[in-house]
Amino acid sequence: MSPNRNFSRKRTNDYLRLVTGWNIATIFEEITAAIPTAPALMHGNTARDWSSMNRRANGIAQAFIDAGLHEQDKVAQYLYNCSEYLESVFGAWKAGLAIVNTNYRYAADELVYLWDNADVRSVVFHGSFTEQIAQIKDRVPLIRLWLWVDDGTGPMPEWAAPYEPIASNGVDNNAEGPWGRSGDHLVLLYTGGTTGMPKGVMWRQDDLVGALEASNRSRLPDVPVSGAAAARLKGPGPRGLPGAPLMHGTGFFNAVSTMLLGGSTTTLTKRTFDVSELLDTIEQGSINSISIVGDAFAKPMLRALDAEPDRWNLTSLRVIVSSGVMWSKETKDGLLRHNERLIMVDSLGSSEAIGMASNVSTKDSTESGTGKFMLGPNTRVVTEEGRDVIPGSGERGRVALKGRTPIGYYKDEAKSAATFQVIDGVRYSIPGDWAEVDHDGTVVLLGRGSQCINTGGEKVYPEEVEEVVKTHAAVADCAVVGVPDERFGQAICALVEFLPGNHAESDLIIEHVRGRLARYKAPRHIIEVTSVGRAVNGKLDYKRLTAHALDTLDIKT
Repeated sequence: MSPNRNFSRKRTNDYLRLVTGWNIATIFEEITAAIPTAPALMHGNTARDWSSMNRRANGIAQAFIDAGLHEQDKVAQYLYNCSEYLESVFGAWKAGLAIVNTNYRYAADELVYLWDNADVRSVVFHGSFTEQIAQIKDRVPLIRLWLWVDDGTGPMPEWAAPYEPIASNGVDNNAEGPWGRSGDHLVLLYTGGTTGMPKGVMWRQDDLVGALEASNRSRLPDVPVSGAAAARLKGPGPRGLPGAPLMHGTGFFNAVSTMLLGGSTTTLTKRTFDVSELLDTIEQGSINSISIVGDAFAKPMLRALDAEPDRWNLTSLRVIVSSGVMWSKETKDGLLRHNERLIMVDSLGSSEAIGMASNVSTKDSTESGTGKFMLGPNTRVVTEEGRDVIPGSGERGRVALKGRTPIGYYKDEAKSAATFQVIDGVRYSIPGDWAEVDHDGTVVLLGRGSQCINTGGEKVYPEEVEEVVKTHAAVADCAVVGVPDERFGQAICALVEFLPGNHAESDLIIEHVRGRLARYKAPRHIIEVTSVGRAVNGKLDYKRLTAHALDTLDIKT
Protein backbone atom coordinates (compact mmCIF):
# COMPACT_ATOMS: atom_id res chain seq x y z
CA MET A 1 0.00 0.00 0.00
CA SER A 2 1.19 3.53 -0.64
CA PRO A 3 -0.29 6.94 -0.04
CA ASN A 4 -2.02 8.86 -2.78
CA ARG A 5 0.49 11.17 -4.44
CA ASN A 6 -2.11 13.62 -5.73
CA PHE A 7 -2.80 15.67 -2.64
CA SER A 8 -5.21 18.57 -2.89
CA ARG A 9 -4.17 21.66 -0.96
CA LYS A 10 -5.10 25.29 -0.51
CA ARG A 11 -3.47 28.39 0.95
CA THR A 12 -4.85 30.23 3.96
CA ASN A 13 -2.83 33.24 5.14
CA ASP A 14 0.30 31.77 3.51
CA TYR A 15 -0.23 28.59 5.50
CA LEU A 16 -0.16 25.42 3.43
CA ARG A 17 -3.06 23.42 4.71
CA LEU A 18 -3.41 19.86 3.48
CA VAL A 19 -6.94 18.53 3.44
CA THR A 20 -5.55 15.03 4.01
CA GLY A 21 -4.81 15.87 7.65
CA TRP A 22 -2.06 16.82 10.03
CA ASN A 23 1.57 16.58 8.93
CA ILE A 24 4.02 16.41 11.83
CA ALA A 25 6.76 18.44 10.13
CA THR A 26 4.30 21.29 9.59
CA ILE A 27 3.23 21.11 13.26
CA PHE A 28 6.85 21.21 14.41
CA GLU A 29 7.59 24.20 12.18
CA GLU A 30 4.67 26.09 13.67
CA ILE A 31 5.91 25.29 17.18
CA THR A 32 9.38 26.50 16.18
CA ALA A 33 7.96 29.84 15.07
CA ALA A 34 6.07 30.21 18.36
CA ILE A 35 8.81 29.21 20.83
CA PRO A 36 12.12 29.33 18.89
CA THR A 37 14.38 29.50 21.95
CA ALA A 38 12.61 26.84 24.00
CA PRO A 39 14.56 23.61 24.57
CA ALA A 40 13.93 20.82 22.08
CA LEU A 41 16.68 18.20 22.25
CA MET A 42 19.13 17.37 25.03
CA HIS A 43 21.80 14.67 24.95
CA GLY A 44 24.69 14.89 27.38
CA ASN A 45 26.35 18.25 26.89
CA THR A 46 24.47 18.89 23.63
CA ALA A 47 21.42 21.16 23.92
CA ARG A 48 19.38 22.39 20.97
CA ASP A 49 16.43 24.74 21.03
CA TRP A 50 13.54 24.49 18.59
CA SER A 51 15.07 27.01 16.20
CA SER A 52 18.38 25.14 16.06
CA MET A 53 16.71 21.78 15.62
CA ASN A 54 14.51 23.15 12.85
CA ARG A 55 17.45 24.74 11.04
CA ARG A 56 19.53 21.57 11.21
CA ALA A 57 16.58 19.45 10.09
CA ASN A 58 16.26 21.76 7.06
CA GLY A 59 19.85 20.93 6.14
CA ILE A 60 19.18 17.20 6.40
CA ALA A 61 15.93 17.48 4.44
CA GLN A 62 17.70 19.32 1.64
CA ALA A 63 20.38 16.61 1.53
CA PHE A 64 17.71 13.98 1.01
CA ILE A 65 16.13 16.00 -1.79
CA ASP A 66 19.50 16.77 -3.44
CA ALA A 67 20.36 13.05 -3.37
CA GLY A 68 17.37 12.40 -5.61
CA LEU A 69 15.00 10.88 -3.10
CA HIS A 70 11.35 11.13 -4.10
CA GLU A 71 8.09 11.49 -2.24
CA GLN A 72 7.65 8.79 0.39
CA ASP A 73 11.01 7.18 -0.26
CA LYS A 74 12.20 5.50 2.92
CA VAL A 75 14.88 6.75 5.33
CA ALA A 76 16.22 4.38 7.99
CA GLN A 77 17.54 5.56 11.36
CA TYR A 78 20.30 3.11 12.34
CA LEU A 79 21.21 4.96 15.52
CA TYR A 80 21.52 4.67 19.24
CA ASN A 81 19.58 7.27 21.22
CA CYS A 82 20.91 10.72 20.33
CA SER A 83 19.70 14.15 19.20
CA GLU A 84 20.42 13.25 15.57
CA TYR A 85 17.75 10.55 15.74
CA LEU A 86 14.76 12.88 16.11
CA GLU A 87 16.48 15.63 14.13
CA SER A 88 16.90 13.39 11.07
CA VAL A 89 13.33 12.12 11.46
CA PHE A 90 12.16 15.75 11.37
CA GLY A 91 14.27 16.31 8.25
CA ALA A 92 12.78 13.28 6.53
CA TRP A 93 9.26 14.44 7.33
CA LYS A 94 10.03 17.92 6.01
CA ALA A 95 11.09 16.34 2.71
CA GLY A 96 7.93 14.24 2.49
CA LEU A 97 9.76 10.97 3.14
CA ALA A 98 8.84 7.98 5.30
CA ILE A 99 11.05 6.85 8.19
CA VAL A 100 12.03 3.28 9.06
CA ASN A 101 13.25 2.40 12.55
CA THR A 102 16.18 -0.01 12.63
CA ASN A 103 16.98 -2.31 15.52
CA TYR A 104 20.68 -1.80 16.16
CA ARG A 105 20.93 -5.36 17.50
CA TYR A 106 20.10 -6.90 14.15
CA ALA A 107 22.68 -9.11 12.48
CA ALA A 108 23.66 -8.75 8.81
CA ASP A 109 20.88 -10.85 7.27
CA GLU A 110 18.23 -9.16 9.41
CA LEU A 111 19.42 -5.71 8.31
CA VAL A 112 19.36 -6.71 4.65
CA TYR A 113 15.86 -8.12 5.03
CA LEU A 114 14.59 -5.01 6.80
CA TRP A 115 16.05 -2.44 4.41
CA ASP A 116 15.06 -4.46 1.35
CA ASN A 117 11.54 -5.09 2.60
CA ALA A 118 11.09 -1.41 3.48
CA ASP A 119 12.54 -0.18 0.15
CA VAL A 120 15.02 2.01 2.03
CA ARG A 121 16.82 4.66 -0.04
CA SER A 122 18.85 6.41 2.67
CA VAL A 123 20.35 5.38 6.01
CA VAL A 124 21.41 7.68 8.87
CA PHE A 125 23.87 5.67 10.96
CA HIS A 126 26.26 5.93 13.87
CA GLY A 127 29.92 5.41 13.06
CA SER A 128 29.85 2.36 15.34
CA PHE A 129 27.94 0.52 12.63
CA THR A 130 30.34 1.27 9.77
CA GLU A 131 31.88 -2.20 9.70
CA GLN A 132 28.48 -3.89 9.88
CA ILE A 133 27.21 -1.83 6.95
CA ALA A 134 30.38 -2.38 4.91
CA GLN A 135 29.74 -6.13 5.05
CA ILE A 136 26.25 -5.83 3.55
CA LYS A 137 26.39 -2.64 1.50
CA ASP A 138 26.55 -4.48 -1.83
CA ARG A 139 23.41 -6.42 -0.87
CA VAL A 140 21.31 -3.24 -0.57
CA PRO A 141 22.22 -1.46 -3.83
CA LEU A 142 19.13 0.79 -3.88
CA ILE A 143 20.37 2.83 -0.92
CA ARG A 144 21.81 5.98 -2.46
CA LEU A 145 22.66 8.16 0.55
CA TRP A 146 24.49 7.06 3.70
CA LEU A 147 24.66 9.78 6.36
CA TRP A 148 27.44 9.12 8.87
CA VAL A 149 26.96 10.38 12.45
CA ASP A 150 30.35 10.68 14.12
CA ASP A 151 30.42 8.99 17.53
CA GLY A 152 34.19 8.93 17.89
CA THR A 153 34.58 5.28 16.92
CA GLY A 154 36.58 5.72 13.73
CA PRO A 155 36.91 7.61 10.44
CA MET A 156 34.03 8.16 8.04
CA PRO A 157 33.95 5.60 5.20
CA GLU A 158 34.48 6.93 1.70
CA TRP A 159 31.02 5.79 0.60
CA ALA A 160 29.22 7.98 3.20
CA ALA A 161 28.47 11.67 3.67
CA PRO A 162 29.10 13.50 6.97
CA TYR A 163 25.94 14.30 8.90
CA GLU A 164 27.23 17.16 11.06
CA PRO A 165 28.35 19.69 8.40
CA ILE A 166 25.18 19.03 6.40
CA ALA A 167 23.03 19.73 9.45
CA SER A 168 25.16 22.72 10.52
CA ASN A 169 24.70 24.33 7.11
CA GLY A 170 20.93 24.23 7.37
CA VAL A 171 19.05 27.51 6.91
CA ASP A 172 15.98 29.02 8.54
CA ASN A 173 13.81 28.71 5.41
CA ASN A 174 11.84 25.50 5.81
CA ALA A 175 12.83 22.78 3.34
CA GLU A 176 10.16 20.95 1.39
CA GLY A 177 10.09 18.63 -1.60
CA PRO A 178 8.35 19.69 -4.81
CA TRP A 179 5.54 17.27 -3.94
CA GLY A 180 4.73 19.09 -0.68
CA ARG A 181 3.54 17.36 2.45
CA SER A 182 0.50 15.43 3.54
CA GLY A 183 -1.20 13.85 6.50
CA ASP A 184 -1.21 10.72 4.33
CA HIS A 185 2.58 10.55 4.48
CA LEU A 186 3.71 7.47 6.35
CA VAL A 187 5.62 6.56 9.46
CA LEU A 188 6.84 2.96 9.24
CA LEU A 189 7.42 1.26 12.56
CA TYR A 190 8.97 -2.17 12.11
CA THR A 191 8.16 -4.61 14.87
CA GLY A 192 9.93 -7.92 15.16
CA GLY A 193 8.28 -9.84 17.97
CA THR A 194 9.65 -13.32 18.65
CA THR A 195 8.39 -15.20 15.62
CA GLY A 196 8.61 -14.49 11.92
CA MET A 197 10.40 -11.66 10.17
CA PRO A 198 9.96 -7.98 11.09
CA LYS A 199 6.84 -6.35 9.69
CA GLY A 200 6.34 -2.66 9.03
CA VAL A 201 3.33 -1.04 10.67
CA MET A 202 2.12 1.80 8.43
CA TRP A 203 0.83 4.86 10.27
CA ARG A 204 -0.53 7.86 8.40
CA GLN A 205 0.93 10.90 10.11
CA ASP A 206 -2.55 12.31 10.64
CA ASP A 207 -3.69 9.12 12.37
CA LEU A 208 -0.53 8.99 14.47
CA VAL A 209 -1.10 12.57 15.62
CA GLY A 210 -4.71 11.74 16.49
CA ALA A 211 -3.70 8.64 18.45
CA LEU A 212 -0.94 10.42 20.38
CA GLU A 213 -3.20 13.40 21.10
CA ALA A 214 -6.09 11.31 22.46
CA SER A 215 -5.08 11.64 26.13
CA ASN A 216 -4.18 15.35 26.01
CA ARG A 217 -6.43 17.87 27.75
CA SER A 218 -5.97 20.43 25.00
CA ARG A 219 -6.05 18.63 21.68
CA LEU A 220 -5.43 19.69 18.13
CA PRO A 221 -8.63 19.89 16.09
CA ASP A 222 -9.40 16.91 13.86
CA VAL A 223 -9.01 19.07 10.75
CA PRO A 224 -5.76 21.09 10.44
CA VAL A 225 -6.21 24.78 11.23
CA SER A 226 -3.52 27.40 10.82
CA GLY A 227 -2.12 28.47 14.19
CA ALA A 228 -3.76 25.70 16.23
CA ALA A 229 -0.48 24.02 17.21
CA ALA A 230 0.98 27.31 18.44
CA ALA A 231 -2.22 28.65 20.02
CA ARG A 232 -2.30 26.00 22.73
CA LEU A 233 1.27 26.69 23.86
CA LYS A 234 1.67 28.75 27.02
CA GLY A 235 5.45 28.57 26.73
CA PRO A 236 7.91 25.69 26.63
CA GLY A 237 6.21 22.32 26.97
CA PRO A 238 7.00 19.38 29.24
CA ARG A 239 10.50 17.93 29.56
CA GLY A 240 10.37 14.27 28.63
CA LEU A 241 12.87 11.43 28.75
CA PRO A 242 12.35 8.17 26.85
CA GLY A 243 13.98 5.45 28.91
CA ALA A 244 13.66 2.93 26.10
CA PRO A 245 15.46 3.28 22.76
CA LEU A 246 13.93 5.56 20.15
CA MET A 247 14.18 2.64 17.72
CA HIS A 248 11.21 1.06 19.55
CA GLY A 249 7.67 2.36 19.58
CA THR A 250 7.55 2.98 23.35
CA GLY A 251 10.42 5.46 23.25
CA PHE A 252 9.67 6.99 19.86
CA PHE A 253 5.93 7.53 20.30
CA ASN A 254 6.41 9.13 23.71
CA ALA A 255 9.12 11.46 22.38
CA VAL A 256 6.93 12.61 19.48
CA SER A 257 3.94 13.01 21.80
CA THR A 258 5.96 15.27 24.11
CA MET A 259 7.23 17.39 21.24
CA LEU A 260 3.75 17.86 19.77
CA LEU A 261 3.13 19.84 22.97
CA GLY A 262 6.16 22.05 22.37
CA GLY A 263 8.16 20.00 24.85
CA SER A 264 11.71 18.71 24.81
CA THR A 265 13.24 15.25 24.60
CA THR A 266 16.27 14.30 26.67
CA THR A 267 18.08 11.09 25.73
CA LEU A 268 20.50 9.10 27.87
CA THR A 269 24.10 8.93 26.69
CA LYS A 270 24.93 5.38 27.74
CA ARG A 271 24.09 2.62 25.28
CA THR A 272 23.03 0.14 27.93
CA PHE A 273 20.50 0.89 30.63
CA ASP A 274 22.12 2.47 33.69
CA VAL A 275 19.61 3.27 36.40
CA SER A 276 21.96 5.76 38.07
CA GLU A 277 22.29 7.70 34.81
CA LEU A 278 18.51 7.71 34.45
CA LEU A 279 17.95 9.07 37.94
CA ASP A 280 20.85 11.55 37.63
CA THR A 281 19.42 12.87 34.36
CA ILE A 282 15.91 13.23 35.78
CA GLU A 283 17.31 15.33 38.61
CA GLN A 284 19.79 17.42 36.59
CA GLY A 285 17.41 18.03 33.69
CA SER A 286 14.33 18.67 35.86
CA ILE A 287 12.54 16.03 33.82
CA ASN A 288 8.74 16.04 34.11
CA SER A 289 7.87 12.71 32.48
CA ILE A 290 9.62 9.51 31.51
CA SER A 291 8.57 6.50 29.47
CA ILE A 292 9.67 3.06 30.63
CA VAL A 293 8.90 -0.58 29.92
CA GLY A 294 7.31 -1.97 33.05
CA ASP A 295 9.25 -3.63 35.83
CA ALA A 296 12.27 -4.08 33.56
CA PHE A 297 12.94 -0.39 34.27
CA ALA A 298 10.84 0.26 37.37
CA LYS A 299 12.34 -2.44 39.60
CA PRO A 300 15.95 -1.26 39.14
CA MET A 301 14.74 2.29 39.80
CA LEU A 302 13.09 1.21 43.03
CA ARG A 303 16.10 -0.81 44.18
CA ALA A 304 18.39 2.16 43.59
CA LEU A 305 16.09 4.57 45.43
CA ASP A 306 15.64 2.19 48.35
CA ALA A 307 19.40 1.70 48.60
CA GLU A 308 20.15 5.46 48.55
CA PRO A 309 16.93 7.27 49.46
CA ASP A 310 18.63 10.65 49.92
CA ARG A 311 20.78 10.62 46.77
CA TRP A 312 18.29 11.89 44.18
CA ASN A 313 15.82 14.77 44.19
CA LEU A 314 13.02 13.67 41.87
CA THR A 315 10.45 16.34 42.73
CA SER A 316 10.31 17.53 39.09
CA LEU A 317 9.10 14.11 37.94
CA ARG A 318 5.32 13.98 37.73
CA VAL A 319 4.47 11.26 35.22
CA ILE A 320 5.85 7.81 34.46
CA VAL A 321 4.30 6.10 31.44
CA SER A 322 4.89 2.40 30.91
CA SER A 323 4.00 0.28 27.91
CA GLY A 324 4.92 -3.11 26.52
CA VAL A 325 5.53 -5.16 29.69
CA MET A 326 3.48 -5.60 32.85
CA TRP A 327 4.20 -3.20 35.69
CA SER A 328 3.50 -4.63 39.15
CA LYS A 329 1.45 -2.89 41.79
CA GLU A 330 4.15 -3.59 44.37
CA THR A 331 6.73 -1.67 42.35
CA LYS A 332 4.36 1.26 41.82
CA ASP A 333 3.66 1.43 45.54
CA GLY A 334 7.40 1.45 46.20
CA LEU A 335 8.05 4.32 43.80
CA LEU A 336 5.30 6.36 45.46
CA ARG A 337 7.20 6.13 48.73
CA HIS A 338 9.98 8.17 47.09
CA ASN A 339 7.73 10.64 45.27
CA GLU A 340 4.11 10.79 46.38
CA ARG A 341 3.21 13.25 43.58
CA LEU A 342 3.82 10.65 40.88
CA ILE A 343 1.15 9.81 38.36
CA MET A 344 1.94 6.36 36.97
CA VAL A 345 0.25 5.38 33.74
CA ASP A 346 0.35 1.72 32.75
CA SER A 347 -0.66 1.80 29.10
CA LEU A 348 -1.85 -1.18 27.11
CA GLY A 349 -0.81 -0.60 23.54
CA SER A 350 1.44 -1.72 20.74
CA SER A 351 2.92 -0.62 17.45
CA GLU A 352 -0.42 -1.50 15.86
CA ALA A 353 -2.70 0.04 18.49
CA ILE A 354 -1.90 3.07 20.63
CA GLY A 355 -3.97 3.63 23.77
CA MET A 356 -6.10 0.48 23.92
CA ALA A 357 -6.50 0.74 27.68
CA SER A 358 -4.79 2.23 30.71
CA ASN A 359 -4.30 1.91 34.44
CA VAL A 360 -3.52 5.13 36.35
CA SER A 361 -2.00 4.95 39.82
CA THR A 362 -1.44 7.77 42.30
CA LYS A 363 -1.00 7.91 46.06
CA ASP A 364 -4.80 8.12 46.34
CA SER A 365 -5.63 5.31 43.92
CA THR A 366 -3.35 2.31 43.95
CA GLU A 367 -5.91 -0.41 44.45
CA SER A 368 -5.86 -1.81 40.91
CA GLY A 369 -3.74 -4.93 40.50
CA THR A 370 -1.02 -5.85 38.07
CA GLY A 371 -2.20 -6.28 34.49
CA LYS A 372 -5.63 -4.72 35.10
CA PHE A 373 -6.81 -1.95 32.80
CA MET A 374 -9.85 0.18 32.09
CA LEU A 375 -10.89 0.05 28.46
CA GLY A 376 -10.83 3.21 26.42
CA PRO A 377 -13.94 4.48 24.59
CA ASN A 378 -12.81 2.88 21.32
CA THR A 379 -11.82 -0.49 22.79
CA ARG A 380 -13.60 -3.78 23.27
CA VAL A 381 -12.63 -7.38 24.04
CA VAL A 382 -13.93 -9.79 21.42
CA THR A 383 -14.02 -13.56 21.10
CA GLU A 384 -12.71 -15.34 18.02
CA GLU A 385 -16.31 -15.31 16.76
CA GLY A 386 -16.33 -11.52 16.85
CA ARG A 387 -18.74 -10.99 19.77
CA ASP A 388 -17.98 -9.12 22.97
CA VAL A 389 -16.69 -11.07 25.95
CA ILE A 390 -19.32 -11.15 28.70
CA PRO A 391 -18.02 -9.39 31.86
CA GLY A 392 -17.42 -11.81 34.72
CA SER A 393 -17.95 -14.88 32.55
CA GLY A 394 -14.32 -16.01 32.54
CA GLU A 395 -14.35 -15.94 28.75
CA ARG A 396 -11.19 -14.87 27.02
CA GLY A 397 -10.95 -12.62 24.02
CA ARG A 398 -8.63 -10.32 22.17
CA VAL A 399 -8.45 -6.59 22.79
CA ALA A 400 -9.65 -4.65 19.74
CA LEU A 401 -9.23 -0.93 19.05
CA LYS A 402 -11.13 1.21 16.56
CA GLY A 403 -10.56 4.79 15.45
CA ARG A 404 -7.03 6.10 14.86
CA THR A 405 -5.15 2.96 13.83
CA PRO A 406 -2.54 2.02 11.20
CA ILE A 407 -3.55 1.32 7.62
CA GLY A 408 -1.82 -2.06 7.64
CA TYR A 409 1.54 -3.76 7.33
CA TYR A 410 3.85 -2.60 4.56
CA LYS A 411 3.69 -4.98 1.59
CA ASP A 412 1.88 -7.70 3.54
CA GLU A 413 -1.80 -7.94 2.75
CA ALA A 414 -2.24 -11.30 4.51
CA LYS A 415 -0.94 -10.07 7.87
CA SER A 416 -2.85 -6.83 7.44
CA ALA A 417 -6.10 -8.73 6.95
CA ALA A 418 -5.43 -10.88 10.02
CA THR A 419 -4.71 -7.94 12.34
CA PHE A 420 -6.97 -5.21 10.98
CA GLN A 421 -10.47 -6.66 10.87
CA VAL A 422 -13.98 -5.36 10.31
CA ILE A 423 -16.43 -6.23 13.10
CA ASP A 424 -20.05 -5.06 12.93
CA GLY A 425 -19.09 -2.83 10.03
CA VAL A 426 -16.27 -1.09 11.94
CA ARG A 427 -12.55 -1.54 11.31
CA TYR A 428 -10.51 -2.63 14.35
CA SER A 429 -6.86 -3.23 15.09
CA ILE A 430 -6.46 -6.56 16.91
CA PRO A 431 -2.75 -7.10 17.62
CA GLY A 432 -3.25 -10.30 19.64
CA ASP A 433 -3.45 -9.25 23.31
CA TRP A 434 -5.68 -11.73 25.14
CA ALA A 435 -7.72 -10.66 28.13
CA GLU A 436 -10.64 -11.40 30.42
CA VAL A 437 -13.27 -8.87 31.58
CA ASP A 438 -14.27 -8.69 35.24
CA HIS A 439 -17.79 -7.90 36.47
CA ASP A 440 -16.88 -4.23 36.89
CA GLY A 441 -15.62 -3.94 33.35
CA THR A 442 -11.97 -4.07 34.34
CA VAL A 443 -9.84 -5.84 31.77
CA VAL A 444 -7.34 -8.41 33.04
CA LEU A 445 -4.53 -8.70 30.52
CA LEU A 446 -3.27 -12.25 29.95
CA GLY A 447 -0.66 -11.82 27.24
CA ARG A 448 -0.01 -12.41 23.56
CA GLY A 449 -1.57 -15.49 22.01
CA SER A 450 1.63 -16.31 20.11
CA GLN A 451 3.28 -17.32 23.42
CA CYS A 452 0.28 -19.12 24.91
CA ILE A 453 1.11 -22.46 26.58
CA ASN A 454 -1.39 -25.33 26.28
CA THR A 455 -0.94 -27.61 29.27
CA GLY A 456 -3.43 -30.42 29.80
CA GLY A 457 -5.96 -28.59 27.63
CA GLU A 458 -5.68 -25.38 29.66
CA LYS A 459 -4.33 -22.17 28.15
CA VAL A 460 -1.70 -20.38 30.20
CA TYR A 461 -0.23 -17.01 29.27
CA PRO A 462 3.44 -16.58 30.22
CA GLU A 463 3.09 -12.96 31.35
CA GLU A 464 0.52 -13.90 33.99
CA VAL A 465 2.83 -16.47 35.59
CA GLU A 466 5.93 -14.29 35.20
CA GLU A 467 4.36 -11.48 37.18
CA VAL A 468 3.51 -13.77 40.09
CA VAL A 469 6.97 -15.35 40.17
CA LYS A 470 8.49 -11.85 40.26
CA THR A 471 6.55 -11.04 43.42
CA HIS A 472 8.71 -13.56 45.32
CA ALA A 473 11.10 -11.65 47.55
CA ALA A 474 14.20 -13.38 46.13
CA VAL A 475 13.37 -12.93 42.44
CA ALA A 476 14.64 -10.12 40.24
CA ASP A 477 13.09 -11.24 36.95
CA CYS A 478 11.46 -14.21 35.31
CA ALA A 479 10.60 -15.65 31.90
CA VAL A 480 8.08 -18.43 31.36
CA VAL A 481 8.05 -20.80 28.38
CA GLY A 482 6.33 -24.02 27.42
CA VAL A 483 8.31 -27.23 27.01
CA PRO A 484 7.10 -30.61 25.66
CA ASP A 485 5.53 -32.89 28.26
CA GLU A 486 4.45 -36.50 27.64
CA ARG A 487 1.42 -36.29 29.92
CA PHE A 488 0.19 -32.71 29.50
CA GLY A 489 1.39 -31.86 26.00
CA GLN A 490 3.28 -28.86 27.35
CA ALA A 491 4.64 -28.07 30.78
CA ILE A 492 5.34 -24.65 32.22
CA CYS A 493 8.99 -23.82 32.76
CA ALA A 494 10.12 -20.71 34.62
CA LEU A 495 13.60 -19.31 34.02
CA VAL A 496 14.34 -17.32 37.16
CA GLU A 497 16.86 -14.53 37.73
CA PHE A 498 17.48 -14.00 41.43
CA LEU A 499 18.36 -10.76 43.15
CA PRO A 500 22.04 -10.42 44.06
CA GLY A 501 22.77 -12.44 47.18
CA ASN A 502 19.35 -14.13 47.10
CA HIS A 503 18.13 -17.61 46.23
CA ALA A 504 15.06 -19.76 46.74
CA GLU A 505 14.50 -23.46 46.23
CA SER A 506 12.36 -24.48 43.26
CA ASP A 507 9.63 -25.96 45.48
CA LEU A 508 9.21 -22.66 47.30
CA ILE A 509 8.78 -20.72 44.07
CA ILE A 510 6.29 -23.24 42.75
CA GLU A 511 4.27 -23.06 45.97
CA HIS A 512 4.44 -19.26 45.82
CA VAL A 513 2.68 -19.39 42.43
CA ARG A 514 0.18 -22.04 43.52
CA GLY A 515 -0.87 -19.77 46.37
CA ARG A 516 -1.83 -17.02 43.91
CA LEU A 517 -2.93 -18.73 40.70
CA ALA A 518 -4.73 -21.90 39.67
CA ARG A 519 -2.48 -24.90 40.29
CA TYR A 520 -2.22 -25.78 36.61
CA LYS A 521 -0.55 -22.40 36.02
CA ALA A 522 2.31 -23.15 38.38
CA PRO A 523 5.66 -24.07 36.81
CA ARG A 524 6.71 -27.71 36.72
CA HIS A 525 10.30 -26.75 36.06
CA ILE A 526 12.44 -23.98 37.54
CA ILE A 527 15.73 -23.05 35.85
CA GLU A 528 18.06 -20.55 37.50
CA VAL A 529 19.67 -18.11 35.04
CA THR A 530 22.13 -15.28 35.49
CA SER A 531 19.86 -13.05 33.40
CA VAL A 532 16.67 -13.57 31.43
CA GLY A 533 18.25 -11.29 28.85
CA ARG A 534 15.61 -8.64 28.40
CA ALA A 535 16.27 -6.27 25.54
CA VAL A 536 16.44 -2.56 26.28
CA ASN A 537 12.78 -2.27 25.32
CA GLY A 538 11.94 -4.75 28.09
CA LYS A 539 10.96 -7.55 25.72
CA LEU A 540 12.01 -11.19 26.05
CA ASP A 541 13.37 -13.44 23.32
CA TYR A 542 11.08 -16.40 23.97
CA LYS A 543 12.57 -18.43 21.13
CA ARG A 544 16.06 -18.23 22.65
CA LEU A 545 14.74 -18.85 26.16
CA THR A 546 12.80 -21.92 25.03
CA ALA A 547 15.92 -23.32 23.38
CA HIS A 548 17.86 -22.76 26.60
CA ALA A 549 15.17 -24.50 28.63
CA LEU A 550 15.08 -27.50 26.29
CA ASP A 551 18.86 -27.79 26.41
CA THR A 552 19.02 -27.46 30.20
CA LEU A 553 16.24 -30.02 30.75
CA ASP A 554 17.69 -32.25 28.01
CA ILE A 555 14.35 -32.41 26.22
CA LYS A 556 14.42 -33.44 22.57
CA THR A 557 11.89 -31.97 20.14
